[in-house]
Amino acid sequence: MAASTSNIILVGMPGAGKSTVGVILAKRMSYVFLDTDILIQAEQQRSLQDIVDNEGHLALRKIEEDTLLSLHVHNHVIATGGSAVYSEAAMLHLSAIGTIVFLDIDLSTLERRISNFGTRGLAKRPEQSLSDLFVEREELYRKYADISVPCSALTQEEVCSTILERLSGYQPDRSHSG
Repeated sequence: MAASTSNIILVGMPGAGKSTVGVILAKRMSYVFLDTDILIQAEQQRSLQDIVDNEGHLALRKIEEDTLLSLHVHNHVIATGGSAVYSEAAMLHLSAIGTIVFLDIDLSTLERRISNFGTRGLAKRPEQSLSDLFVEREELYRKYADISVPCSALTQEEVCSTILERLSGYQPDRSHSG
């Protein structure tokens, strides 16, 4: 991969495994791992849930967008927050600096994995259910993804192997027009 697109950017729903897969993938690739949710919390000196509770989900989305737009790194595996795809500017920036990999997971698997939906610090409307959020975001993940990996039936190691296999044969299409 060219230096300007040397990063692997993981997108997907909360609970899809972006952080866990990201750590494993970074180790296997000898890359640096960066979790943008942790970066936001460190920069803001508060939890994502605190931001949502005190300023609302749109404030968290704006902070996330600003954080993503500020990334200028190479040879990183970047786990984004689940709501990164709401910002076209951020997604176009990420696409310019790396390959976007959608960790595609089905709703029933997410429901089993997420027990703290109401307190997880999600950038969602207060009345929005996990199902509503899933439907709303899935189209956006697919729109920006260079590579999609169905993860529901795979272990995290298998997800990483699949990503590496797909990356080896991947030729970037940077249009993302649809």
